[in-house]
Amino acid sequence: MNPLMTRGSDLQRAGTALSVNVNKVALLRNTRTLGVPSVVRAATLCLEAGADGITVHPRPDERHIRPHDVFDLAGLLKAWPGAEFNIEGNPFHNLLDLAREVVARGLPLHQCTLVPDSVEQSTSDHGWRFPEDAERLVPLIAEVRALGARVSLFMDPVPEAMAAARAVGADRVELYTESYARAFADGRLDTVLPAFAETARAAWREGLGVNAGHDLSLDNLTAFLKGVPGVQEVSIGHALVGDALEFGLADTVRHYLQCVREGNA
Repeated sequence: MNPLMTRGSDLQRAGTALSVNVNKVALLRNTRTLGVPSVVRAATLCLEAGADGITVHPRPDERHIRPHDVFDLAGLLKAWPGAEFNIEGNPFHNLLDLAREVVARGLPLHQCTLVPDSVEQSTSDHGWRFPEDAERLVPLIAEVRALGARVSLFMDPVPEAMAAARAVGADRVELYTESYARAFADGRLDTVLPAFAETARAAWREGLGVNAGHDLSLDNLTAFLKGVPGVQEVSIGHALVGDALEFGLADTVRHYLQCVREGNA
């Protein structure tokens, strides 16, 4: 069974899945007009190399992933029944429109990761806040689940917020790991890793699954998974695409899978 297929109640069934975010491939492609490099081809190479899924984060300004990419990739995933398609983004922007259309076309949509980014942000930089965001999230989460997709909420490592995430109907949380990556680079792991581990434990107690993402890399991924056991999925794009310039895309995916194996050992 693909580990991405587990829901929050299936906490320890399988190891950590690797979902590759192909946003940066689209960003490079968009600097020209001939469709090179191909986002679908990149995703295919990742899946052939063993990736468990593909992630995209389309934004309203279409600076990287564009609507046709979402549908093209969903079509690709239809031919890979063992892998999953994860669309992430702000549900108050364009995310839900794209999710509805994917399902309306009969294409696979396995997970929606809801992220509270603003239109102006270059990248995500914080998780949802509770109780502030609770009321407006409830109907959106219900709609995504009615579409047949799992809901993951992008969250800071705050153990006390896990009960609230479960109360609004989420299946999983995605731990926002930029603070971990910065601490790792500075040799300060002991200042941040306990909060991530405790947040994961709090999520399990609430029946939530645990994902993680943002600035995870070949350097820091194994240590994160060793320190935060039970992570069901990591979504990695920026560092992975950067590493592909050195190793090639397929071998880079294999390197990340090796980090996952070592982290889960």
